[in-house]
Amino acid sequence: MFPQLSVRENLMVGQEALAPGQGPAMAEVLDLFPVLAEMGNRQAGMLSGGQQQQLAIGRALIARPKMLLLDEPTEGIQPSIVIEIRNVLRKIRQETGVAMLLAEQFLDFATGLADEYCVLDGGVVALQSDAETLDRPAVAELLAV
Repeated sequence: MFPQLSVRENLMVGQEALAPGQGPAMAEVLDLFPVLAEMGNRQAGMLSGGQQQQLAIGRALIARPKMLLLDEPTEGIQPSIVIEIRNVLRKIRQETGVAMLLAEQFLDFATGLADEYCVLDGGVVALQSDAETLDRPAVAELLAV
């Protein structure tokens, strides 16, 4: 996000990627993240960490991507906001079909979203499975290192 711009201006940057006449992406993002609607004129750099993360995700979504890349979206975020972000991502996944690639250390967050898992250890694939056969103890052991 651009800290010197307002929340609304940050979202407008994302909207620039839309083709002319494409739908009301801004309204959809504000529905997903109501806090952004409340803080539309606030400078993005003055938002909390969780609000900044919501803004970053919202700005990416506003351009209607086919794939969303998420690099540790829970890092440094308070638990209540982590739950909000997870719920929004789950809703996006179910309703829009946007593919997501998630890099995350918080196992419960990841298992609440993903269909397939790949656990890296030192940059090498240590475990890989679908959601139904995920070996949680093995993953937990690798994450505890």
